[in-house]
Amino acid sequence: MKKKFLYTPLIALLVGLSSCDKGFDQLNINPTAATSLNPVFTFNNAIINTSFPGSTLIFEEGIVQQIFTPNSGINSGGNFNIDNRGPTGNNGGLWRQYYQNNIRYLIDVLTQTKSDANRTNLYNMVRIWKAYSFMVLTDTYGDIPYTEAGLGYLSQNTTPKYDTQESIYNDLIKELTEASAALDASKTIETGDVMYAGNITKWKRFGYSTLLRVGMRLSKVNPTLAQSTVQKAVAGGLMQSNADNAVVKNDANYKNGVGNTLTSTEAANFYLTKNFVDYLKSTSDPRLTSIAVRYVGAKSGPEQTAARASKDPAVQIGMPMGYDNGTIPARVTADGLASFYDYSQLDRTRMGKFDAPCYLVTYAQTQLLLAEAAQRGWTTGNAADYYNAGVTAHMIQLGDYDATSLVPTAAITAYLQQNPYVAAKGLELINTQYWVASLLNGPEAFANFRRSGYPALTPNPYPGKEIKGSFINRLSYPDSEASVNLAKLTEAINRQGPDNLDTRVWWDKQ
Repeated sequence: MKKKFLYTPLIALLVGLSSCDKGFDQLNINPTAATSLNPVFTFNNAIINTSFPGSTLIFEEGIVQQIFTPNSGINSGGNFNIDNRGPTGNNGGLWRQYYQNNIRYLIDVLTQTKSDANRTNLYNMVRIWKAYSFMVLTDTYGDIPYTEAGLGYLSQNTTPKYDTQESIYNDLIKELTEASAALDASKTIETGDVMYAGNITKWKRFGYSTLLRVGMRLSKVNPTLAQSTVQKAVAGGLMQSNADNAVVKNDANYKNGVGNTLTSTEAANFYLTKNFVDYLKSTSDPRLTSIAVRYVGAKSGPEQTAARASKDPAVQIGMPMGYDNGTIPARVTADGLASFYDYSQLDRTRMGKFDAPCYLVTYAQTQLLLAEAAQRGWTTGNAADYYNAGVTAHMIQLGDYDATSLVPTAAITAYLQQNPYVAAKGLELINTQYWVASLLNGPEAFANFRRSGYPALTPNPYPGKEIKGSFINRLSYPDSEASVNLAKLTEAINRQGPDNLDTRVWWDKQ
């Protein structure tokens, strides 16, 4: 009888355990969590992360002599013509952001949509964005991982080969041409994309305008291919107004990297250069009022207050290059200023805001490139008309930063009358305007300066430079590449040239 009482509860317990097993595999699954992610959202993440990092202030903006700091340490780079390496070196800022937060997302979306007949527009939009992103990377560094890039998670390829810049450019032409042509308004419209909300016409114009940029980049190394590429782009259809601009609209959650740097730890450390301010003043350019602010009489960062702020172009004084913290005080005295905090800055309440838009490819730039193409005889149209349209578009574009930055129509008309296009100086005028129109797009200003040779800048006279030439020609690879991909990196260096600031990229021929 005792055994009977013992076995009965044991059997009941086993039966209970068996019933509890049902659904056990679902116990730790969140019933409200997403099981898959719409790839357009991943694409949006890539788009947002295309906004340039603050490191472009350290190198690109300083190299092209628009924005500059006299401070050393982590801010050393283009201001002193020296490299800035290390685990978090600013030479690798663009590399880290694009490969980690842009390229890998784009490759993921391409993989998901390549065979999906319902997402062909998304697939081709991503191809266009990928081409733009890789153009920025290869223009900055030269040979880079391209065909095998972004495959670490998908195929466990963590040591991608470096492709030659020439082969990359050939593929950029193919990708932009094919993807732009393949976009089809009769197929699924990707209204969730944050750039153009799936507008096929605007995506096509962005693709072909980027192709125009690719073509013009080849003007020195392969004029024949440059011309034919320009003609493909023009035939495809380019941007028609500022409404077509490719611009990342930043906000409090997705901050402008440059603006965030200028409004936080480096607020009092970066200044408009004397070369840039003097150029705008010499032509009575109304954009100076839109761009600059001077905290008159400021003796320190905390004294850069609204009460001292002046946007009057007549009082703007750019900081001369060639100085550091030890030598700038004497120049400050010679200029009759209170301190180096008294020089003109990019206005942090307008163009330098943390949520300022980041312009990638614009109608203004496109019109100026068309002006050069017409000047070279590579396309039809009047170079002067394209030139005037490009300058006008940029002056209007400034109003998107802040209503007070919009250049009035009358001021635009007066400026163009006082500074007319002259064919004999066409290439210089066009590309100097391109320099102004590319303010805050450091990678593009740097690339076009190397390609065109304009504006005609005086080399930075800082005595401690590491470069042998007059200007930095490329950025060095980040140190992390030597740690994780040394063999492939070495192949690239042996092929391209020393990994320093003097080595030229493929298209930058003397």
